[in-house]
Amino acid sequence: MSRSPSDRTRLIRSATRKPSEGRRPVNPPIERASTLLNPGAATLRDPSLGPVYGIDGMTVQHELRALIAELEGAADAWLTPTGLAAITIPILALTRPGDTVVATDAVYGPSRRFLDRHLSARGVTTRYHPADAATDQIIAALDGAKLLLIESPASLTFEMIDVPAVAAAARDRGVLTVMDNTWAAGLAFRPLAHGVDVSVQAVSKYAAGHSDLLMGAIAVADARLGKAIFNTIEDMGWHTAPDEAWLALRGLRTLPLRMAEHARSALQVAQWLQNRPEVARVLYPPLPGSVGHDLWTRDYAGAAGLMGVVLRGGTEAEAEAVLDALTLFGLGYSWGGFESLATHETPQLPIRRHAPALEGPLIRLHVGLEDPADLIADLEQALKAWAVRSSPA
Repeated sequence: MSRSPSDRTRLIRSATRKPSEGRRPVNPPIERASTLLNPGAATLRDPSLGPVYGIDGMTVQHELRALIAELEGAADAWLTPTGLAAITIPILALTRPGDTVVATDAVYGPSRRFLDRHLSARGVTTRYHPADAATDQIIAALDGAKLLLIESPASLTFEMIDVPAVAAAARDRGVLTVMDNTWAAGLAFRPLAHGVDVSVQAVSKYAAGHSDLLMGAIAVADARLGKAIFNTIEDMGWHTAPDEAWLALRGLRTLPLRMAEHARSALQVAQWLQNRPEVARVLYPPLPGSVGHDLWTRDYAGAAGLMGVVLRGGTEAEAEAVLDALTLFGLGYSWGGFESLATHETPQLPIRRHAPALEGPLIRLHVGLEDPADLIADLEQALKAWAVRSSPA
């Protein structure tokens, strides 16, 4: 080809490669195996013949790993049983007792739990910077640290970080960087290309895209870091099953098309919400005037359908009534599937050391692949019911 293929093409082209001999299916077969038989005793430990044991992963896992590495621009990528494991494994691999980790105060709740409970018990300290800290404040917090855990946008309140500037400063100081890039799915933003050492994401979300599996991915550009991460995966036994890998591979083929539609619909919904009297703020970086919009415009090539909606006053019970009034948005955790979801997130905010000042309850919306006009109509009737309920008698 005379031109570099687009993301849409790159994620499909390995499926249509010509077989070396005979015929083959477009999708690799699912091989369920623990024991792998050998032609003779001399080959029992010969890695040139492929996996020695089923835990090493069969054809579909290796093809999914290769495709994620291509997506991320990585030297190598690994699969993990969950998105959380994709975050915790590199932190375990790259820190030792006495080290310090720096993270945003708005870090994903389970990541914070791991840092505060599991890692601190093993002698690793975590320092949290305010979610809305300026770039120079984040850089100052790196003094004496071993690792910086980046989320951009941050969980729930969607603050953005100047990733290229912070990653460059961390590298100058010998601080390793790990970025949870689930919101951008390795497609709308590529951390490794912006100087981050380790990019992780929950494949459960957009990459798989159908809310039917749990999986994470870790990608690196530096083979030395990759060796430490692989060793930790091997030592802890964190591997994935072929059925889930097959579903994730199938979902990944259509990721660019799905994410573009999520982003298009989400922006329509966000723009509509922004003009509602019941809404104080919409937290969605692609929305002009929203938190982090300038950084998103500069660095991102697309967006997710996940956003925060701050109601204009009202009680927590009234916020829950909004969710109960919705008919098209499912009420459930996770996101990135084809369906729209809503959750009430105010109860998660008190764990922060620098709690944000919000005008009212916080609702998180994931805009799925339904018609955005129908989603807006559903939100309109729910907000009208909320306005009547929250107005003084």
